[in-house]
Amino acid sequence: MYVLPELPYDHDALSPFVSADTLRTHHGKHHKTYVEKTNDLAAKAGLAGRPLEEVVREASRRGDKKLFNNAAQAWNHAFFWECMRPPGGAAPSGDLLRAIDAAFDDLDALKQAFVDEGVNHFASGWVWIVTGGDGLKVISTHDADDTLVRDGVFPLLVCDLWEHAYYLDYKNDRKAFLERWFDNVANWDFAAAQLASADGAGEGFRYPAAEGVAPGGAAETPRPSL
Repeated sequence: MYVLPELPYDHDALSPFVSADTLRTHHGKHHKTYVEKTNDLAAKAGLAGRPLEEVVREASRRGDKKLFNNAAQAWNHAFFWECMRPPGGAAPSGDLLRAIDAAFDDLDALKQAFVDEGVNHFASGWVWIVTGGDGLKVISTHDADDTLVRDGVFPLLVCDLWEHAYYLDYKNDRKAFLERWFDNVANWDFAAAQLASADGAGEGFRYPAAEGVAPGGAAETPRPSL
């Protein structure tokens, strides 16, 4: 049985950039529902207890859209919570900053690319910073689609573009949400750890193991060929 991961901070820790009300609704209702539906659908598909990463990929391979949508959304949201930290955290540095400079010249240019991609993404989805053979890139995915089913990319950071992620705080101003999110709550330490994992140092993000499954049984996000 897959569990709803606890937030890595208090509900009010990201305020005023992401409100406690938004987090309670987003995590406690939307994410919770995805996890509950994944448990039901994975059992019916004979995949209960498998690492969630495997469930997402297998659902995609089978063309099981209902299972894929719920399992991928459960995974995306768990990754998203880790991509945020309370305001005032560290800026990019070290290898991450060098990778940003190599791909975008500087952090401001990365922000512009990230915000532009998110603002111009039609309807619901996710905006990602990923790494791969060509270095860092900004991409977006529609609806539940994620990096688990894309070859050659490894996720460093993601922001949710679904309206439930920002509408209570920003109404329809997605651009303001993305700008304030990037400047104030983006977790660059997590992104740096993901980049190190892509380079072979440490484990990348993995969804918490299903109940009754040893943590070592979870499958890590595959590293790209760099």
